[in-house]
Amino acid sequence: MKLLVAVKRVVDYNVKVRVKSDKSGVETAGVKMSMNPFDEIAVEEAVRLKEKGIATEIVAVSIGVNQAQETIRTALAMGADRGVLVETDVAVEPLAVAKLLKELAAKEGAELVILGKQAIDDDMNATGQMLAALLGWPQGTFASKVEIADGKATVTREVDGGLETVELALPAVVTADLRLNEPRYASLPNIMKARKKQIDILKPADLGVDVTPRLTMVSVSEPPGRKAGIKVPDVATLVEKLRNEAKVI
Repeated sequence: MKLLVAVKRVVDYNVKVRVKSDKSGVETAGVKMSMNPFDEIAVEEAVRLKEKGIATEIVAVSIGVNQAQETIRTALAMGADRGVLVETDVAVEPLAVAKLLKELAAKEGAELVILGKQAIDDDMNATGQMLAALLGWPQGTFASKVEIADGKATVTREVDGGLETVELALPAVVTADLRLNEPRYASLPNIMKARKKQIDILKPADLGVDVTPRLTMVSVSEPPGRKAGIKVPDVATLVEKLRNEAKVI
């Protein structure tokens, strides 16, 4: 079974994001970039499926600027077999990403597509669902456990009320949640091997997809700063302030 894993290049989660002075977006020049953490979990799950003998090949896919090859190399060092970069300088929106992944899934003959439930830069949480709809495949989103057997995927999902288990007939789309696994650190020998692994570079036009943005960014601003708290001498004063100043009771 061939797996397709989508990985996105984002500002590293340890970096404090700064808004550009013209409020056109966030600053990325000179900022550390890395793989979206949820996509790391997706790669790890794919590698584990291969180690179990369920998957035969893992193809890591990224969509974005040329530097996204570094993100693909990280996936290759973790255990993916080869990579595909759909190179574009356009800020690609979830629907366009889903259309590109649909074409790649068909081109590669993938039976399972795994990706993070959302990216930490835009928090859209839409690509996996859109991809499943475009492909006409069943989906298991917010996965905290995945088991593959007899041509079916059993996915335990994290929902508001607890856990839900669904059974999907393959091919299918799965999006990884935080508790699905703990991603491994790539060893130095695997990092060196990843440099020699194949990365195919395509353009959106090669897949027949128009990635022109449908949304216009009006303005980006930082959230308002929080006011300093105060201490009150007793419960009566606290209740009075909650009632008359905060107006929450």
